Amino acid sequence: MQSTPPEQSLIEYPSQFPIKVMGGNVEGFVGAVLDIARQFDPLLDASLVETRPSKGNKYLGVTVTVTATSREQLDGLYRALSSHALVKVVL
Repeated sequence: MQSTPPEQSLIEYPSQFPIKVMGGNVEGFVGAVLDIARQFDPLLDASLVETRPSKGNKYLGVTVTVTATSREQLDGLYRALSSHALVKVVL
């Protein structure tokens, strides 16, 4: 995969990059999101993870802040999260 030239990126790397992941408020959802995020950012700081249940408590939003090092890293992370069975939306 070809790297995006820095002058064409809107993000300056490395940088702290929050990703919001939404899924069902079920056991294992947060752990699954963290496991995937750590594949792309092994030094992920779990203290920066925020969770927020929906009004009806049926869904859970998880915001994970990763250290983004490249566009390819972020693309891979979005693909991995989006393809997980427990994940409904990745923003």
